[in-house]
Amino acid sequence: MRAVLVVNPKATATTAAGRDVLAHALASQVKLDVLETDYRGHAMAAAAQAMVDGADLVVAHGGDGTVNEVVNGLLASGPGSSVPMLGIVPGGSANVFARSLGLPRDPVDATYQLLHALENGTRRRVGLGRVEAGSPGEAPRWFTFSAGVGWDADVVAEVDRKRGKKASPALYTRVALTQYLKPAHGQPQLTVEIPGIEPVAGLRLVFVSNTDPWTYLGTRPIHLNRGTRFDAGLGVFALHSLALPTVAKHLRQAVSRKGETRGRKLLRHDDVPGMRITSATPVRVQCDGDLIGERTCVEIASVKHALTVVG
Repeated sequence: MRAVLVVNPKATATTAAGRDVLAHALASQVKLDVLETDYRGHAMAAAAQAMVDGADLVVAHGGDGTVNEVVNGLLASGPGSSVPMLGIVPGGSANVFARSLGLPRDPVDATYQLLHALENGTRRRVGLGRVEAGSPGEAPRWFTFSAGVGWDADVVAEVDRKRGKKASPALYTRVALTQYLKPAHGQPQLTVEIPGIEPVAGLRLVFVSNTDPWTYLGTRPIHLNRGTRFDAGLGVFALHSLALPTVAKHLRQAVSRKGETRGRKLLRHDDVPGMRITSATPVRVQCDGDLIGERTCVEIASVKHALTVVG
């Protein structure tokens, strides 16, 4: 088996020693090439090249951004039998996709589980979300656990601007509060169209989930669409109001153990095939915590069995 290990050396929980242990362990079972990323988009290019070169497995060692880039590189030409399998050894602060798959947060434990899965042929097909191309010649963007239009994309943009600082939960919390109190793009008016359902207008933000939980705040899961999972459709969570009582109410629900979100100003569906989100003015869009730009129309689809994951 031919494999490529893609390592982000700047990820929160990656170290040179950990990389060497992982590479040595993998090399005992597969013919391995190791690549360290040094610019944005490098992991995506490496994964795309691995597919062209006929690799059987690409292992991402980094955070959610690294995993997202690897996935987009693997699926640059779309799903198919020629797409290499994906392995993940978490190395970031949140690691939402990996944790949702049930992988250990500790890189050493995750490495052991990956090796055990390779030895026993343990793998699973997972569905992904896809943000369709916004203009001719632009590639679609895949996401593993979430996409967002509006407020959370503004938060991603501001955290990205502060890239020199450690992307900790505390930083995201501070930026989220700042963007709530003084939104960079104001409060957009969004319309969501879901097949078979009447369009809903006047929405202030839209979160799209490919799994549950939506994300983690440290060790605490945040649930927006409790019925969403990798082998079903996408979850939609959208609010008509960003007034403090509304936001506080749904935040309490999202961080509770039950995680059931409901309310008069909430639009929520847990299993939809796709949607179209429009705005009169350009709004920011993010995928797995990576800003992909501003659009007035966003089309998102659920693609079942898009990728094979080892573990």
